[in-house]
Amino acid sequence: MKKNEKTNVMRLFDRKKVVYKSHFYDNSSVLSGQEVASVLGQDPQQVFKTLVTVGKSGQHYVFVVPVLRELDLKKAAEAVGEKKIEMIREKELLPLTGYVHGGCSPVGMKKSFPTVVDSSSKEQETIMVSGGKIGCQVELTLQELTKVISFQTVDVSTAVKK
Repeated sequence: MKKNEKTNVMRLFDRKKVVYKSHFYDNSSVLSGQEVASVLGQDPQQVFKTLVTVGKSGQHYVFVVPVLRELDLKKAAEAVGEKKIEMIREKELLPLTGYVHGGCSPVGMKKSFPTVVDSSSKEQETIMVSGGKIGCQVELTLQELTKVISFQTVDVSTAVKK
């Protein structure tokens, strides 16, 4: 990705007059969310990953959780009123959302899905999510994020098990 190449996420932000900052990094090797935070010189508490799930009902849900934590499937199911949810298979991600693994943003998916942002986001002045392509992150406040997607803020994450 070229340094200043706009993604669809950024174009949507521009159209909706969202205040954001874009961050680019070398995506020639696979990086974990924590490594992305380190490469960008950002606090990993403020870097979030986008996870797509499916409920027992067949409805899909999007969860945005800190890269240092993992989605608690029980809390997540409760948050969206499902008995049970599970992660979708990686091969389903692109056809469902329009995004690849590692470049999935909660913004600009092919279809709008119920979205939950982990409550830890409220402790951050800004959060960073994927800009819609591997190698790009966008930083914005939760308030700015509300201009482009509807979401609820609920505790849906848990510490990563060692």
